[in-house]
Amino acid sequence: MKILIAASEAVPYVKTGGLADVTGALLEELRGLKQDVSLILPLYSSIKDNFKLYNTGKSVNITMGQLTKSAGIWTSDDSPAPKSYFVDCADLYDRPELYGTAQGEYPDNALRFSFFPRAVLETCIAMKLKPDVIHCNDWQTGLLPLYLRTFYSKNRYLMKTATLFTIHNLGYQGIFESADMKYTGMGWNYFTPEGIEFYGKLNYK
Repeated sequence: MKILIAASEAVPYVKTGGLADVTGALLEELRGLKQDVSLILPLYSSIKDNFKLYNTGKSVNITMGQLTKSAGIWTSDDSPAPKSYFVDCADLYDRPELYGTAQGEYPDNALRFSFFPRAVLETCIAMKLKPDVIHCNDWQTGLLPLYLRTFYSKNRYLMKTATLFTIHNLGYQGIFESADMKYTGMGWNYFTPEGIEFYGKLNYK
């Protein structure tokens, strides 16, 4: 089985809490079971500074509402089947902290983590990965299953891909103002309690 683990943090690359520990441990456990498993993360500045990475020469362009952003794709090694992939969008991820500073969360987190799930799927296409399962972890990847069922439902690299969503900490929901709906690229018909609306706000989890 071909598995892609999508997360906002994972050891050994970057860590703020237990999510990174569990994601990293799962990766190694699945490899120990001889599964074809890889990892994809945002390319934060701390990863750039501490690990030797390789530029695949591939990039993706993603339009969210009236905003278009590009990202490069880097890998942990230059073999035909790299262990890890990294989404390189300096505007969004090349920052000293992952989610915010001592003064509070980054004000564009809604954009940062609507872009990342789209970039994961676009990376699958650009790198011709065809994963059987994408394992999504916490709210930072919460929109990925919805994107897969809508924007990518007929894509030949993804149409047979299933998703698994793991909640590691229910205390962190990824709740944003309704105006941030524009970053998701989704129609307002999805802004319902059965969709991604939560008491008048947007909820990525």
